Amino acid sequence: MRSAKRMRAARRGLLLASLLAAAGGAHATGEPSIIPLPAQISMEQGSYTVTAAAAIHVPPGDRAAADAAHYLADLLARTRGLSLPVLDDASPSRRGNIVIRSDAAASVKQAEGYVLDVDAHGISIRARDAAGLFYGVVSAWQLLTPDGSRGAVTVPGMHVVDWPRFPWRGLMLDSARHFQQPAEIRQLLDAMAQHKLNVFHWHLTDDQGWRLEIRRYPALTQIGAWRQPPGGDGKPYGGYYTQAEVKDIVAYAAARHITIVPEIDMPGHAQAAVAAYPDLGVTGTRPAVSIDWGVNPYLFNVDDHTIGFLRNVLDEVMELFPSTFVHVGGDEAIKDQWQVSPAVQARMRSLGIKDEKALQSWFIEQMGQYLAKHGRRLIGWDEILEGGVPPSASVMSWRGTQGAIDAARLGHDVVLSPAPTLYLDNLQSRSGDEPSGRLSIQTLASVYAFETVSPALTAEQARHVLGAQANIWTEYLNATWQIQHAAFPRMDALAEAVWTPANERHFDDFMARLPAQFNRYRQLGIDYADSAFAVDMQGKRSRAGDRIAVALTAQAPAATIRYTTDGTEPGAGSTVYRAPFDIAPGTTVSAVTFADNGEPLARVRARRFDGRTMSSIDGSGMQACAGGDLGLRVPLLPDATSPAPVYNVDVMRSCWKIPQISLDGVSGIAVDGAWLARNYGLAHDAAKVVSRAARTSAGELEVHVDSCDGPMIASMPLPTGSAPGSTWRVAATWAAQAGSHDVCILSTAPIRGSLSAIGRVSFVSSVASDAAR
Repeated sequence: MRSAKRMRAARRGLLLASLLAAAGGAHATGEPSIIPLPAQISMEQGSYTVTAAAAIHVPPGDRAAADAAHYLADLLARTRGLSLPVLDDASPSRRGNIVIRSDAAASVKQAEGYVLDVDAHGISIRARDAAGLFYGVVSAWQLLTPDGSRGAVTVPGMHVVDWPRFPWRGLMLDSARHFQQPAEIRQLLDAMAQHKLNVFHWHLTDDQGWRLEIRRYPALTQIGAWRQPPGGDGKPYGGYYTQAEVKDIVAYAAARHITIVPEIDMPGHAQAAVAAYPDLGVTGTRPAVSIDWGVNPYLFNVDDHTIGFLRNVLDEVMELFPSTFVHVGGDEAIKDQWQVSPAVQARMRSLGIKDEKALQSWFIEQMGQYLAKHGRRLIGWDEILEGGVPPSASVMSWRGTQGAIDAARLGHDVVLSPAPTLYLDNLQSRSGDEPSGRLSIQTLASVYAFETVSPALTAEQARHVLGAQANIWTEYLNATWQIQHAAFPRMDALAEAVWTPANERHFDDFMARLPAQFNRYRQLGIDYADSAFAVDMQGKRSRAGDRIAVALTAQAPAATIRYTTDGTEPGAGSTVYRAPFDIAPGTTVSAVTFADNGEPLARVRARRFDGRTMSSIDGSGMQACAGGDLGLRVPLLPDATSPAPVYNVDVMRSCWKIPQISLDGVSGIAVDGAWLARNYGLAHDAAKVVSRAARTSAGELEVHVDSCDGPMIASMPLPTGSAPGSTWRVAATWAAQAGSHDVCILSTAPIRGSLSAIGRVSFVSSVASDAAR
């Protein structure tokens, strides 16, 4: 067996080649492009070519092998164009075949493991259980799709013994904020299975929508599944999953060895439920289904009626979802309504509960005990630790990793899901072509580097770590293409973090295997992000202004960047970027990263460098002002599903800084912006929103230099008629400035109603000819 050290060295030598095919795609070279990387793999002599004449053999009556075989056959037909029959064979031979069989003696260390062998006679997959056979098939499929070619493929000889590091390898999808069709859910489940992820955490209820049909309480979906769009009387937005659809999805997931863990939020994030049944709430009044992202005030009541209602809901949830765990949320439940309710306070006194945090613990424990009576286990976000963690609870840590550490030390099972690292609604780069999301940049490398087990835990405490999952929150991910862009290929990084032994994980090896995965994404119609390989371009003008120095970078440091300056798209023979280069103003630079075999790894990025474009800065070039946070990139309309303009916003301060811009010869400014829906549930933070004195009814954009308290050099009245989704341009001139300055642009618009946002800032030259150069 080749040592792990030697194998890593070999893979580094093949960085970005990634098992790409030779001429015609029939022969593969290099190390196997399997993601996640197997626990043990040794390369052997020889190879085996799978052609259209091959077959997949399984022993008669081996149902697990037959299911795995049919899954492999289907995948190969769709992605390789190989239609291989599945044959029952009492004495299958590997000669000229793919053989899949259950084997109680397979030399794997634990459940879900498998053994895969390739030699000159064929391919063999063995496992002790059905999940192991399935994951062996997934690895075989990856070996058989090393490139984007169709037809015959040669696989190098190898011996693989593989098993997962953690039993909980998860992905959470938020269907409450934005609804996905059942077909979209199934596509995501397929992708999870192909990454050996086995827990789908399905966020089904929240303030903005109740998505699960509960037959006993039809208003939960008749009313709670629909909301009015922010800022208007448009068509109601929403949708829900019928119980028949849920049963179909659960069965679909189970066939791919994925357990669906439903989340029913309580005691907070309850506004949609209270909108349907006001008596569940504390005030007894009926709110609208919320349109505000964030933290809303509505809590469930704590009386016997509400507890009984939620237990009845859990009855139907347990009937639909056979998972051991049921997630009850428990996060962001601000206690204001409980604190001012005489009925709730009386209930606390009768129960002998000292404060509202302890009341939440009691509430969660009522649900935990009820689930336990039915053979289930409760899991909740780490806020359930506050007020004393209920004895029956397991904890999902999202506010960093400390919640998991604390819970594991107390003897509770934990799942790691920390923000921001494993929150896939965070952007992947600062590029202007990234879609909407949160602006805590989480690159492919940062997700890959996540370590599930904290060194602060002892070996005994670490046994309580079930695994990890990534979360896809959808406040700003309105459509499937955005969800896919957020998930892939960071899902690959997550998969390796929770499957592969820690000492076998190496980012450069991972990057070497990734291009083959991009080909599979294209075959499967997955709209993945190329952010890790995208080329960023920056230009700096000479003092004389007659030349521009252009620097090209990419997140993947070993990627080869090729570029052109003549208007053509770069190809495998184009100039390799090695250092910044000079161009004349008016030149368009096109660039893309390439694998060693000449295959592009990303879309071509192009930029024209002239006076106008270099003096124009979009949101990605702006920073937060002192004390502020450009924390969100939001779409023009909150529920837009098509690609649309996006805006980096600071909800609390409405302020943007452009660092160290030369104002030599600049006589003014033009700002392109928009009015956005101010649909944010800020709870106690609402009082922190900065209000500034305005001189006109809609407010102004003020331009200050050096700091936001520095000299104001321009003020531009904002347009009236601030309907969300409307765009505008304002401009101003100023007296001549000199030198480089930080430029601060702040809004004095009212803090009620629409939110003013900046999309692009253009500095206007005092020399007309300069702008056209």
